[in-house]
Amino acid sequence: MDQFNLEIISPEKSFLIKKDTIEVIVPAIEGYMGILKDHIPIISFLKPGIIDVKSKNETLNFYVDDGIVEFKDNNLSILTSNIFDLKNFDKNNIDRIVKNAEEDLKKENMNDQERFILDQKIEVLNSLKLN
Repeated sequence: MDQFNLEIISPEKSFLIKKDTIEVIVPAIEGYMGILKDHIPIISFLKPGIIDVKSKNETLNFYVDDGIVEFKDNNLSILTSNIFDLKNFDKNNIDRIVKNAEEDLKKENMNDQERFILDQKIEVLNSLKLN
């Protein structure tokens, strides 16, 4: 299996470092993007969504609010302001985040991009509660 390095960094810490990554699917602004070894170099912004990380022995799933993804020389870096592991998610916590995002949507002075990001966040988090 062709493998590459992955590092996910949040403001608090280096969230995840994996040396045996086979595939990562990220919620890029342009749409979901799959990354395999030897992918062309990219830099993209993330929208709220799910990151799927596949290695030989496991698949990990994380929710991210936003961020930047960069792939170069078989090293994938994901920088995000907020991330959590879906296997540890708390429905009450998700309800609180959705409620806050819905309140933010009511603000008058919001541009289209901010509105899009909040809509995405609400949609993805509500879909998590259904599973």
